[in-house]
Amino acid sequence: MVRRFIVILILALSITSCGGAATQAPSPIEPPVEIQKPTQPVIADTNTPANTPTLAPTDTPVPTETPAPTHTPATTPTDTPLPTLVLPTEAANAPALQVWDGAPTYPGDSMPGFSFRVTYDPGVWAQTADQFGFPSLGHRTIPNCVISVTSGRGLPPNMSVEHEMLQVENVTFDVGVAYENGVKKFVTFTGGDGTIITAFAVSFDEESEACLQDAVTVLSTLKSVPVSQATPAP
Repeated sequence: MVRRFIVILILALSITSCGGAATQAPSPIEPPVEIQKPTQPVIADTNTPANTPTLAPTDTPVPTETPAPTHTPATTPTDTPLPTLVLPTEAANAPALQVWDGAPTYPGDSMPGFSFRVTYDPGVWAQTADQFGFPSLGHRTIPNCVISVTSGRGLPPNMSVEHEMLQVENVTFDVGVAYENGVKKFVTFTGGDGTIITAFAVSFDEESEACLQDAVTVLSTLKSVPVSQATPAP
């Protein structure tokens, strides 16, 4: 009997301890603590100048006008006129014809010891020196109509030459008519009588045809003479 009582008491105590444990209220769960991130300091932009004006949306920059380039008119080259030849006065009682003797301008193609000779009317021509100092004949009535000695030379790009042949008795001339921009400027006569070869240039400003006609009259008399018989230049 006592043993049964002890068993019942132990069972009762066990039930009481289990019930208390089952009815114990659960502990409240605390919410998690929110960890705030540290605030980053704002670093001022030191490259931005202070008090920099900001254009409002309606502020439009006014464009500046660029002046138009000034066009300089091109200069047109002009020929500088050569001075007019000063001719000697015609001698009183001068012969009807006079001679002009000189050294041939192509000595390598001429026989040594010979000069050229042309005959002219002293009332139409006068012996002188041209603007470059070469021996020449100047026309007395046609200004700047001149017969000068010359030799082969180059021409500027704006000039062209037309050639033709002229046969006068025993003399053959290669005639070169030089044009500058289509305008006749001068004519060369290169030839000889088989003993000498020489060249002449006939230049002019106006009355080119009359000048050339009188020049051909003179040059058609070309012949060679021994140097010992040549008349010295005045």
